[in-house]
Amino acid sequence: MAGTQNELEEGSLLLLDFKKISKIAGGDQDVIPVVVQDVSSSEVLLIAYANLEAVEYSLTHKVAAFWSTSRNELWVKGATSGEYLDLEEIRVNCEQNSLLYLVTPRNQGACHTNQSDGTPRTSCYYRKMDSLSELVFVDDALK
Repeated sequence: MAGTQNELEEGSLLLLDFKKISKIAGGDQDVIPVVVQDVSSSEVLLIAYANLEAVEYSLTHKVAAFWSTSRNELWVKGATSGEYLDLEEIRVNCEQNSLLYLVTPRNQGACHTNQSDGTPRTSCYYRKMDSLSELVFVDDALK
């Protein structure tokens, strides 16, 4: 089930993209998943994908970079939003098929979306499932 970008990011209707992995597999870029975690709070901020170019950029510049599977280009987190994630460490899982970026948010948040008061959300996980069809916003003030 598809929705507009605003419905996906700000809506309360559950529209999970179960075809994401097959879309990536059909692409021409070799990528692996990256879990991004705040090194201080341990909060999971987002999950993205990286190719070799993104990993090299991250290590060289000490800032989280990924491969945008939707735009098919290098994505330096914060380049457009200002919400950079300073890279502290990259960890590799046992099978070497996913990464963990430990980061320190440079500014207020990690997500490109904003709370109702206009401040950036600290994490991309700002809604919880209330049912198989409905999402409920998590109160960022409780974090």
